[in-house]
Amino acid sequence: MKRLQIQLDETLYEALRRRAFEEQASMASVVRDALAGAFGTPRSSERSVSDFRFVGSGSSERPPGGPVSERHDEFLDDAISARFRKA
Repeated sequence: MKRLQIQLDETLYEALRRRAFEEQASMASVVRDALAGAFGTPRSSERSVSDFRFVGSGSSERPPGGPVSERHDEFLDDAISARFRKA
């Protein structure tokens, strides 16, 4: 997979967020599905949120340090580092 960063206006972002919630999928997965449909290319593998054990392991409340949705890479790094320190 290749990584891509995009910017969305508020209306499109909220529509994407809502669709991902309804489908119980990540926003990235919803975007990938939409692009695959628009370009008529099959998805190489189907994934859902359940494929990622760390999804849902946190709180939806703002933790110390800021919102997880904006700083997810930092929080994930902290969680993985903490797990290795315990081992």
